[in-house]
Amino acid sequence: MMRGGNRQMRRMLDKMGLDVKEVSNVQEVIIKTDKKEIIIAKPAVTEMKGKDNSIFQVVAESYEEKELEKPVFSDEDIMLVSQQGGVSKEEATNALIEANGDLARAILLLSTK
Repeated sequence: MMRGGNRQMRRMLDKMGLDVKEVSNVQEVIIKTDKKEIIIAKPAVTEMKGKDNSIFQVVAESYEEKELEKPVFSDEDIMLVSQQGGVSKEEATNALIEANGDLARAILLLSTK
């Protein structure tokens, strides 16, 4: 733990070139992955803005996780499987679902059919 509390922390962040601001009136934050969603209701969100990027800190008392029924794949993954397997995007997506997102296995499944 740092002595001096918030004042010393603000000085240190200023020296690092980070501008820290509280993001007000945030209703919820949703983090989406290919297999689940994490839903954070009424979090405290702080933005630390640097020269080239921003860092968001999300603090909450509780959150909810939802498993997705159907995994989400990137367009690049679907196009790669589609091209390599010589099939439509729909067939490529189904192969990715069957292969649990493993690109090589999905292509092998399509080539052996």
